[in-house]
Amino acid sequence: QVHLVESGGGLVQAGDSLRLSCAASGRTISPYAMGWFRQAPGKEREFVATINWSGSGVVYADSVKGRFTISRENAKNTVYLQMNSLKPEDTAVYYCAGGRGRYSSRRDHDYADWGQGTQVTVSS
Repeated sequence: QVHLVESGGGLVQAGDSLRLSCAASGRTISPYAMGWFRQAPGKEREFVATINWSGSGVVYADSVKGRFTISRENAKNTVYLQMNSLKPEDTAVYYCAGGRGRYSSRRDHDYADWGQGTQVTVSS
C-alpha cells in the first residue's frame, strides 16, 4: 500500500493558476497509473485526469482539457496537476489516487490508494 499526500491547494481568483503535488511513500509509484479526482460540495467525486505508468499516456475530463496538465516524476515518487485558467466551478477537494495497474483509467474503482485531499477554492 502506498501513502499519498496532496499539497498545493488554496484560495485563488478566477483565471489564476495552481500546481498540486502528490507525494507518495511506502512503495514506488513507478509501475502504476496515477489519477486526480475532485469532489465539490454536494456533488459526487468526479474524474479529473490520469497518467499511465510511464507518463506517455494521459487522459483528461472534458471540463479541464486544455487547462489542466497531469505529469509525474517517478524518481521523486510524485505526481503533479498543473491547473491554469481556473474557474469557480473548479472549486473542490482534489484527491490523488494510485492505480491498481499500469494503464490510465477514469474509473475510481481502478484506484487502490487515495490521499486525504487538498482544497481548491476559486473565487469569481
